[in-house]
Amino acid sequence: MEKNNLVSIIMPAYNCEKYISESITSVINQKYTFWELIIVDDCSSDNTPNIIKNFSEADERIKFIRLESNSGAAYTRNVALNLSKGRFISFLDSDDTWLPEKLAEQINYMIKNNYYFTCTNYNKIDEYGNPISHTVTTLNKYNYNSLLKYSVGNSTVIYDSKKLGKIEGTNIRKRNDYALWLKVIKKSDYIYGFNKVLSNHRVRAHSISSNKISLIVYHWIVYRRFEQLNLFKSTYLVIFWIVSGVRKKLLK
Repeated sequence: MEKNNLVSIIMPAYNCEKYISESITSVINQKYTFWELIIVDDCSSDNTPNIIKNFSEADERIKFIRLESNSGAAYTRNVALNLSKGRFISFLDSDDTWLPEKLAEQINYMIKNNYYFTCTNYNKIDEYGNPISHTVTTLNKYNYNSLLKYSVGNSTVIYDSKKLGKIEGTNIRKRNDYALWLKVIKKSDYIYGFNKVLSNHRVRAHSISSNKISLIVYHWIVYRRFEQLNLFKSTYLVIFWIVSGVRKKLLK
């Protein structure tokens, strides 16, 4: 199965020297071995490039590209995507990690069920790798309208480029991953959830995703500018996201 089903792993990197070794190692430790890891460094100013270079020199499956100017996560993902050779396109943030069975089980799930677009459950961890909350579970199945209301974990997603083609992300600073899933689902019709924890999402105090107000603003931009939803529906969805976030806080 593996030889015909190369997995291209897309990883943007920027000033992540504290975590990227752990992220890359979680790929190297995959039980599924037919993969390529394409890491695009977005002009880091710390030791991130040297760390990546050391890994790429030790394992030919790891490809290292360094940009000449800082361009943002969406742009770096698109650079990696255009260099990818795999049937399956997967995504791993440079501070997240995968469980060893992640690729093997998710790829098998997709092939067995003829699914083109999938995600999984994931755990949240703190900056030191300690669990900080309950498991984030996926729905069994999303269509476009349900994905407008419920996002999925970036480092859990895989789609089949043989069936859907390579789909470039929208070049916005935040929520570019969410905007990408909305583009993919228009081609696949559905995203199917694999009800198993296969990834760990690291929550950092000063990460791009830590400013919740800013994230809400970018949800609005995605809905209005890129999805071109009307004012009423966009307002409803933003309020839905705010209420859902408050509810999650209260249930912790």
